[in-house]
Amino acid sequence: QVQLVESGGGLVQPGGSLRLSCTASETIFSINAMGWYRQTPGTRRELVAAITIAGTTNYADSVKGRFTISGDNTKNAVYLQMNSLKPEDTAVYYCNAQGYDIYRRPYDSWGQGTQVTVSS
Repeated sequence: QVQLVESGGGLVQPGGSLRLSCTASETIFSINAMGWYRQTPGTRRELVAAITIAGTTNYADSVKGRFTISGDNTKNAVYLQMNSLKPEDTAVYYCNAQGYDIYRRPYDSWGQGTQVTVSS
């Protein structure tokens, strides 16, 4: 089973920055795409940003120009640099990865989530 480990969440003041990290376990053969989603109580999980193995990125309109997603294929990792944070960015952020494991089975895995709180 592919496992994702996230880190980097926390409390930050409006206008501040945070960097989230997510690393996939070594039981993978390939990664097709990785991304970050977020969720607040009572709402659906929404896409924040995603990146494919080819480097193509996709962002939610609400974070364009403020957040940057990047990946490191050598470490099976994805990062989310969040700048100019706003209170409405407060949420639990989840890492997602899709690809094939070492047995060539497709996977679509989620991390445990990391809390991001933007407040003064």
